[in-house]
Amino acid sequence: MKTLYLDCGMGAAGDMLAAALLELLPDGDAFLEEVNTLGIPGVRIERETAVKCGITGTHISVTVNGMEEESLDAGHEHLHEHHTHHMVAETAWDGGTEEHSHDHDGAGGHHHHASNGHGENDGHHHHHGHGHHHSSLHDIEHIVRGHLSLPEKVREDVMSVYKLIAEAESHAHGVPVTEIHFHEVGTMDAIADITMVCLLMDKLSPEEVVVSPVHVGSGQVRCAHGILPVPAPATAHILKDVPIYGGTVKGELCTPTGAALLKHFAARFGSMPAMRTRAIGYGMGKKDFEAANCVRAILGDTEGGEDSVLELSCNVDDMSAEQISFAMERLFEGGALDVYTVPIGMKKSRPGVLLRVLTKEQDKEKILGLLFRHTTTIGVRETRMQRYVLDRKMTSVETPYGTVRCKESTGYGVKRTKYEYEDLAAIAREKGISLEELRAMLDAFIQKT
Repeated sequence: MKTLYLDCGMGAAGDMLAAALLELLPDGDAFLEEVNTLGIPGVRIERETAVKCGITGTHISVTVNGMEEESLDAGHEHLHEHHTHHMVAETAWDGGTEEHSHDHDGAGGHHHHASNGHGENDGHHHHHGHGHHHSSLHDIEHIVRGHLSLPEKVREDVMSVYKLIAEAESHAHGVPVTEIHFHEVGTMDAIADITMVCLLMDKLSPEEVVVSPVHVGSGQVRCAHGILPVPAPATAHILKDVPIYGGTVKGELCTPTGAALLKHFAARFGSMPAMRTRAIGYGMGKKDFEAANCVRAILGDTEGGEDSVLELSCNVDDMSAEQISFAMERLFEGGALDVYTVPIGMKKSRPGVLLRVLTKEQDKEKILGLLFRHTTTIGVRETRMQRYVLDRKMTSVETPYGTVRCKESTGYGVKRTKYEYEDLAAIAREKGISLEELRAMLDAFIQKT
């Protein structure tokens, strides 16, 4: 399986992700030429070599109308029209104030284009020195769908990322999505970052994207609304249900844009799977820390698959066999990966049943509800575990006896084929033969063809 692993030990920003993925391509210069002809107004994208802690990687440089935005360290205060770059924080809504001073915490060290907490009412734009203005989600969609020459799938990916950010800002600031206005996230340079990542993902076409637990930084970040905790509220909302940690680095390491890109593309979050590496890319941030300030992308091949599942279990000694059977049916219908029972001895020498359910983490609450509703238990235990699975696909075989579905499983040096039971049973009943006789007939037919 073609697998992409993203190591976010120093967080993630849009430009860092783009730079890391760019290094995985055999001809990155040709890709940059393609991006520069997409038609993003006023944007020019270039790559430059950067070294962090002795590691050589790539930094992406984005200029808008010939000007590159520079990061500001914490403690710089200046009025809106004097900005050269609006660094970390979040895409906040500000109710349309005309002019206000604001601070920026550049400790995260990422050159990215998330907004810093400013938004304006519809129809009112702030223009800052080099042409920045505030944009609604509708404005951004008009640019992406109406002006950029992109595959439809990439357009959908870009807008899905923006919608994640808009929904997070809506939740953080208590205003409808339609009233959220992006500052830096809505400008051309930010569209370039997000579009590059989505287009690179399309070109690399990994079958699975695995992301490490995300280092978000620690401390506080300043924006127009005051001092906010790290991760900023929008970033924290986007990263719900994602494993994150703070560490000792002071500042914002994961931006809303980086968080949204990870959330959109990740199939799962966890440790790096066993894989044969094809290519490794390093996308560098601008600042220097004791640890290399980069996102590392590893593209390779995995045998089968690996994922994390939950085992929910309970003991019961006062349910009939019929009741347990009914509960198992409901659990399977509710999305359980597997349900099984084990006979056990319980207190007072009572014979009982251990009921075990395997489930994806996102289905946990639903499965817990079904367990409490359909069993007599008053407590459920949870165990987190890793599982290793073969790659599986379903095919159909046309035979003289009818269509038979077949499950093929491969990986770890193993290949297995199994006919779907329900299809076999239906044909065997119709023909009045046993399952074994039908399997032999199917094997003989397939060998001839």
